[in-house]
Amino acid sequence: MPLQVTIYRAGSLVPALPGSDTFHSAELFRIYEATPGYNPLLLVAERDGRPVAKLLAVVRRSVRLTPPAFIHRCEVYGTGEYFVPADEREALFDAMLQRLTREALRRSFLIEFRNLEDAKFGYRCFRRQRYVPVNWLRVRNSLHDDRPAEARFSPSRLRQVKKGLKNGAEVRPARTPDEIQAFARMLHRVYSFKVRRHFPSLRFFRELEQQLTRGEHGRIFIVTYKGRIIGGSACIYSGTTAYLWFSGGMRKTFAWLYPGILAVWGALTDAKQRGCRHLEFMDVGLPYRRHGYRDFVLRFGGKQTSTRRWFRFRWTWLNKLLTLLYL
Repeated sequence: MPLQVTIYRAGSLVPALPGSDTFHSAELFRIYEATPGYNPLLLVAERDGRPVAKLLAVVRRSVRLTPPAFIHRCEVYGTGEYFVPADEREALFDAMLQRLTREALRRSFLIEFRNLEDAKFGYRCFRRQRYVPVNWLRVRNSLHDDRPAEARFSPSRLRQVKKGLKNGAEVRPARTPDEIQAFARMLHRVYSFKVRRHFPSLRFFRELEQQLTRGEHGRIFIVTYKGRIIGGSACIYSGTTAYLWFSGGMRKTFAWLYPGILAVWGALTDAKQRGCRHLEFMDVGLPYRRHGYRDFVLRFGGKQTSTRRWFRFRWTWLNKLLTLLYL
């Protein structure tokens, strides 16, 4: 029986599927589906009626300061999850990529594949579909040895953690829907000053708690001072890796408490206790010499490595131009 690729657009239609990759799970699909401005697409490849691969993408609205100011973009984390031997996976990815590209370009200006575990996987498939590779960076903290998470911190970062705790700040998981909403509102104010960082609707974090936290695939941490939430972070867990998706704090109002630093520290110590081998900071940016967020997270002792992202634009001339620049 030939390979069949089906696209699911509604969570009520998604069948029970195997797999453990949170980025391509039905739970994350439902989070996207419930978030205003997000439209998920779940591609499932089947052979003889049996799922052999799946890939989750989301089309979301993006607001930019440069023309075009309002666009829709399709984002994919990783290159899917497979239930066949390694030598068969690239052919399955090729089939899903062709289907996704046709579908997503009808609804979005840009398709982006990010957080690739293997930067070489699918290279020929991407190029056949006229995707453009752009060098990117990733930062990961190793947690798999016997040392505590703080062992790799810079001396100044370790002093800041100790000082924040000594001055009365506390770090713990969020416990109630009200705490999650207060955390999301605080983080939204923090992100509103960072025009290059996307921030989803507050509904996203409520759904994150309902869909992932209860299944131990996600957790929201809050930094409090005298009962007020002044910082926090949101992590998801997939396999043996924790991913720090969002984090921030009211660093100007509560500078002596270092809320943004404590938010990251809480996520790192929890990931260590869970037995995760790594914590990865998502979206640390292009390989510029100076990058504020990347410089910030590197002081927690992580290692910087090179990877790539793949981009496909609706405008053919723009793909050709970028190919000349980056290839």
